[in-house]
Amino acid sequence: MGNGVQEQRASLTRGDVLPVASSNQSESSFESLKQTHSVINSLFSGALAGALAKTAVAPLDRTKIIFQVSSARFSAKEAYRLIYRTYLKDGFISLWRGNSATMVRVIPYAAIQFCAHEQYKGLLGGYYGFQGKALPPFPRLLAGSMAGTTAAMLTYPLDMVRARMAVTPKEMYGNILHVFVRISREEGLKTLYRGFTPTILGVVPYAGLSFFTYETLKKVHAERSGRLQPYSYERLAFGACAGLIGQSASYPLDVVRRRMQTAGVTGHTYGTILGTMREIVAEEGVIRGLYKGLSMNWVKGPIAVGISFTTFDLTQILLRKLHQMGYTNR
Repeated sequence: MGNGVQEQRASLTRGDVLPVASSNQSESSFESLKQTHSVINSLFSGALAGALAKTAVAPLDRTKIIFQVSSARFSAKEAYRLIYRTYLKDGFISLWRGNSATMVRVIPYAAIQFCAHEQYKGLLGGYYGFQGKALPPFPRLLAGSMAGTTAAMLTYPLDMVRARMAVTPKEMYGNILHVFVRISREEGLKTLYRGFTPTILGVVPYAGLSFFTYETLKKVHAERSGRLQPYSYERLAFGACAGLIGQSASYPLDVVRRRMQTAGVTGHTYGTILGTMREIVAEEGVIRGLYKGLSMNWVKGPIAVGISFTTFDLTQILLRKLHQMGYTNR
């Protein structure tokens, strides 16, 4: 009889404990699945945002790079002439030359950057006690800078290849793989990371200020309008402001980066950031050298960044709705 009572107690104990353990395991599994879905959604949304934004402004971007890496004086009239001459000589599609290399770089870059930004926001929000809320100014700036740095570090050789394809005739490099092979053989693998330091130094203020400005404008808008979600045209305007501020702050380093990346095909031997800056200033002056093409960037940048941020946000919202509908219909 005693054994029967003990077995019954053991059975009850097991009956009480097992459902609790199972429940905790289920909650942990659900949170893990939710986190995985969030990462996948951010990667997909970021990739789509980057692809659409860069394709929309590819002809202007290519023209800007050509002026950045040469000593020719920039003006809107000269930029238009270059675009028109390229169109007459090589056809309309040639205006997007190097865009395939751009996509190979931009898709992983934008995917990593936006996804990293979401993750860093969550981590910094937990650290500063703002989980699920808008971050204070400094963590907001830090999240953007860290996201940009992470993406740039992981995708830099692709940016190098894209710059080479943009400034060389199509006979020189047949495709992206050909660029990698020729640079590795003729200039060494280290060349694939030429210009890396100015890139990182430029990305920190650019990505930091871009994300900071966009997130701040959304926060201010929500507080003043009472609407949590801005309209699409408002997102475009916020993104345009973010792009204008971010690119203006980091533009000289962008010029230095392009000069160092294309040194092998332009006949120059740029070694260091300061050395490159000194040479540019000596030959072309501060404004005409370090800020060459900035006026074009004021057209191109806000359009690209506006499209990028808007596409990311709207894709995220759509994916969340589809995800919720999938759960509801089960």
